[in-house]
Amino acid sequence: MEVSFVKLTGAGNDFVGVNNLDGVLGTTDQHTLARCLCDRHFGIGADGLLVLERSPIADFRMMYYNADGSYGGMCGNGGRCAALYARSLGLTQQPMCFEALDYVYEAEFLADGINVHMKDPADIRRNIPVQLPDGKRTVHAIDTGSPHVVLFVGDLPNTQVVDVGKQLREHPQFLPKGTNVNFVQRLGDNSIAMRTYERGVEAETLACGTGSIASAAISHLELGMNSPIRIRTWSRQWLTVRFKSSGDSITDVSLEGPAAIIFSGTTNYDPSEKSLRS
Repeated sequence: MEVSFVKLTGAGNDFVGVNNLDGVLGTTDQHTLARCLCDRHFGIGADGLLVLERSPIADFRMMYYNADGSYGGMCGNGGRCAALYARSLGLTQQPMCFEALDYVYEAEFLADGINVHMKDPADIRRNIPVQLPDGKRTVHAIDTGSPHVVLFVGDLPNTQVVDVGKQLREHPQFLPKGTNVNFVQRLGDNSIAMRTYERGVEAETLACGTGSIASAAISHLELGMNSPIRIRTWSRQWLTVRFKSSGDSITDVSLEGPAAIIFSGTTNYDPSEKSLRS
């Protein structure tokens, strides 16, 4: 089975995009397809797979799968990339609406990036004590379309993101689904730096959109930082989060940043072998 694709990046968070608007994938198991396409050694390589499909309530539906094949829910950087991909396929609405997890998001095309209006954060839990092998940490939990915890650190470059991230991702406090983990250092009055251990990728990624929203929201609540908050990702590219707040409530959230198509191509996928073939 020949599969056409594009490779995209949103601030270093990279994705494989597949156009399924006309149903070309048929009954293909998209979870398995994601694992194969996203494999960095035997596939194309990516943090996740974006599948564009028809939607009865929006311009298209975004199906997002993590690199391990699990369904990823909403992805902020993926949403910007999906909107850019849809535009390249001839969907020129401005703003553009897309469906993900039964919620409709709105994407605006700007001169130097794409702005996506996101779902309001939910399930905010602050100052959660967790016991890790190296001692007790205090983290803050929030759902921004995907579950996240935020941990403030003083030396972000030397933080053990993978080790500590994996411990928190699998911590009993956040089971059964687990969580994404964001390490945040304040840079200035309205800017932070962030590194993320992503659930489903099971590794550090260069950027995370919903993680940036989580980090900005918690930075507002805990550090008193106000909108807009700029986030320097580990790729050294910047994202901007805007929001309104009232007490502990965060609303009218948007995520702005770059998105680009890197290359396009075709690959041969054999569903029976669950692999790519040359």
